Amino acid sequence: MIPTGHSKGFVRTRLDRLRTVLARHVGPDGVPGLVALVARGDETHVEALGERTIGGAPVTRDTVFRISSMTKAVTAVAALMLVEECRLRLDEPVDELLPELANRRVLRRVDGPLDDTVPAHRPITVRDLLTFTMGTGLLMAPPDSHPILQAMAVLDLGQGPPQPADVPAPNEWLPRLGTLPLMHQPGERWLYNTGADVLGVLVARASGQPFERFLGERLFGPLGMGSTGFSVAPDRLDRFTTCYWTDPATGARAVYDEAAGGQWATPPAFPSGGSGLVSTVDDFLAFSRMLLDGGRCTGERILSRASVELLSSDQLTPEQKAASELVPGFFDTRGWGYGVSVVTRQTELGHPLYQYGWDGGLGSSWAIDPVDQVIGIILTTRAFTSPVAPPVVQDFWTSAYQALGD
Repeated sequence: MIPTGHSKGFVRTRLDRLRTVLARHVGPDGVPGLVALVARGDETHVEALGERTIGGAPVTRDTVFRISSMTKAVTAVAALMLVEECRLRLDEPVDELLPELANRRVLRRVDGPLDDTVPAHRPITVRDLLTFTMGTGLLMAPPDSHPILQAMAVLDLGQGPPQPADVPAPNEWLPRLGTLPLMHQPGERWLYNTGADVLGVLVARASGQPFERFLGERLFGPLGMGSTGFSVAPDRLDRFTTCYWTDPATGARAVYDEAAGGQWATPPAFPSGGSGLVSTVDDFLAFSRMLLDGGRCTGERILSRASVELLSSDQLTPEQKAASELVPGFFDTRGWGYGVSVVTRQTELGHPLYQYGWDGGLGSSWAIDPVDQVIGIILTTRAFTSPVAPPVVQDFWTSAYQALGD
């Protein structure tokens, strides 16, 4: 049982420090714009700084951002809703609903030729998709370094920085994935990202409706998340940001995706369960409050408390962690639940024990602290340059926790 603290809110002068620290990161050499939120009990504090587009309108609280990998937690919640309805079972093979992934072959060596394989020891299960242990995922290696990575790129499977306009529809995407062997045996180790995209396809097939419609009707509608989706409606484009990144060739800041006419301006063929959503800070606050309240929202139960506890607890075995890596030392202090990382050993001020959440590589970070009842969200317009969060995100979490009133 996770202990629960007694909320005493925030210290006003220390919240002022939060704004001062974030403001240092906003400007020509840093983040063009951001919205940051910390909430505890009935107290919510929001900072909106910078511009939606360089030289354009200022960021406001209702600005829409690409939340990329924060999408993974939403996808996990959707799958757990179907588990609760007994349309999915955690340890059941996915073969019936996803026959493209039946009878898997597995590479003898992850860097070996695609035809050097052995049979999978067992089928992929729903739990494997939720915990990212299906046997395939992103490797922290150059995309041309292994034949399997080259093949994933050629097939346009979208397993790199989000490019929704380039990925085919689910009923074409999954057969393409199914032509490839797994990188490792199912259940052997944690591999990032791909499980969430497969999970989105599974939710669609299990529910009998497109993934985006299921989320809209079952989750976003009840939670009042009216600005969250896989694209930005024309009447909301004036609230949408331009996304910037660091050009790997020049090292200079460049446009990754425009607001109007960009890749999120029209609905994608493939609604990515791993990285496809856009949202606002208040929409994601509503999602977070539902989880922090054990699955309830204004009296309506979205998810059971038991499901929230599963989602937010470390689901990996010591053996799986030992075989896995995101960045060096990641699993020394963290585990993985369903679509979220979980802090298992506190070594940083802003990341206490039991905190769970995840970052979005296009410039965002989000977490829930069930002990001190803290929700933190930062959405920015500049993509990460590595799996390690940039200074603006690190300083946000430090500043949020130094502002606690107890």
